[in-house]
Amino acid sequence: MNTQNTQAFLLERFSGTQMKAEELKSLQAPLKQQYKDNPEAATVTLKANARIGEGITCKIDTGKSLVEAGLHPATGGDGLSLCSGDMLLEALVACTGVTLKAVATAIGVNLVDGTISAEGDLDFRGTLGVSKETPVGFQNIRLHFNLDTDANQEQLDSLLKLTERYCVVYQTLQNSPSIAITVD
Repeated sequence: MNTQNTQAFLLERFSGTQMKAEELKSLQAPLKQQYKDNPEAATVTLKANARIGEGITCKIDTGKSLVEAGLHPATGGDGLSLCSGDMLLEALVACTGVTLKAVATAIGVNLVDGTISAEGDLDFRGTLGVSKETPVGFQNIRLHFNLDTDANQEQLDSLLKLTERYCVVYQTLQNSPSIAITVD
């Protein structure tokens, strides 16, 4: 089942309902077997595209809508465009939220409700070239979960450990991949 078919199936099958562990396992079992039998099938290339916009902006096609990113007000932006630093934190909370819910479902932890928040500290002297000693990028990121659950501490510890282990964005930030840059 390709990604598009899986998404359509999930929307149709589970829209507005609580997924059970058995349903998640039955959905993932054939994928896990396929990846065991054919490891190359497990490698998927995700893509993102953008086009340089008006002024100092960049238009990003998210697949669901077109968003426009621009300079953060601390670097001279007007605040009307999305900041890519905010988008990075949003990707982190989105990925950890989805991973948390999937893990909770798989291990039988009942989550009544929950919020995930992320904060990151940037020193814009690095970005603006004011200080060569100041690193460019986030110096610290704090991720916080506020969960409404009847899980005991051992279950919560397991839930967070597995969420941390399987969250793609979290692991990418923790273990920076090499990035190749090309120009045409």
